[in-house]
Amino acid sequence: MRVVTCREPLSLDITHGAPPIRADDEVEIRIRRVGLCGTDYHIFTGNQPFLSYPRVMGHELAGEVLVAPTGSPLRQGQVVTINPYLSCGTCVACRRGKPNCCARIAVLGVHIDGGMQDRIVVRQSAVVDATGLSLSQAAMVEFLAIGAHAVKRGGLCSGDRVLVVGAGPIGIAAALFARLDGAAVTLIDTRAARLEYARKRLRFEDTVLVDEAIYRTLAERTDGDLYDCVFDATGNIEAMCAGLSYVAQGGSYVLISVVKGDLVFADPEFHKRETTLIASRNALSTDFDRVIAAIRNGDIDTDALHTHSVDADELPKRIPELIAGADHVLKAIATF
Repeated sequence: MRVVTCREPLSLDITHGAPPIRADDEVEIRIRRVGLCGTDYHIFTGNQPFLSYPRVMGHELAGEVLVAPTGSPLRQGQVVTINPYLSCGTCVACRRGKPNCCARIAVLGVHIDGGMQDRIVVRQSAVVDATGLSLSQAAMVEFLAIGAHAVKRGGLCSGDRVLVVGAGPIGIAAALFARLDGAAVTLIDTRAARLEYARKRLRFEDTVLVDEAIYRTLAERTDGDLYDCVFDATGNIEAMCAGLSYVAQGGSYVLISVVKGDLVFADPEFHKRETTLIASRNALSTDFDRVIAAIRNGDIDTDALHTHSVDADELPKRIPELIAGADHVLKAIATF
């Protein structure tokens, strides 16, 4: 079978080998689509922490069931996606119902080899029924679930003013689910092309290009109140530090981004707002369920999210091109 491997930074190759061996309690899946995200691009460029090479990337996955355990509700040919956050089930986080931040978490395509291969075997609990979704839609569930999880963490109320900093895939995912929850969403970014796409294709009318006067602009747009909840999805430590200033008195700041470095706030600014500071990591199975239901109901325009398609055999050539054209790439999906 075909396997796409990142041997070292900037080195991606395709090899052929034997299919994986399935244990009795595992599901064998024929991979059909793999969404590409910032994590994959960072692995390719060598900027992903806690990763060893070589690595088979890929955690935004869609496929069809080949073989399931005896007695499984899964059936051959069923369209599925995969929850790539493999938890231990016994640590303190898992005992609290938070396997998304398991102390010994293994994420497919990051800590262990992922889905950029023709077949994969995973434990049954990681397989998510995506019946009714196209393969490309199923490959978008995971990144949308990250946004849905962040919005749930933010505890929004209908009518809240929400600011999403960063209009990449994860920021857009958070913005979509904040809007579904009834929030008034503003998007800001340093890239005009991303904001233009969000306006034209995703109907986010309130967008602001970041410049030196961004704080004044946002304050004027909110009559000085600023935002009930701010979501950071920039992956930039400077932006994450600056985001506190956009939070309203009594508001919340949700950090979806995770980066190297120290996050530093001025304590008087943090305290005078009585800010609620929230980290959001990965997603839960309930977030996957919400995303799938939203796609089935037509609440998410997945055609507008899917901007680029790539044949798996072209990945070594196309990934550098996608990185170079990042301003115009929202979600690229590889076909296997």
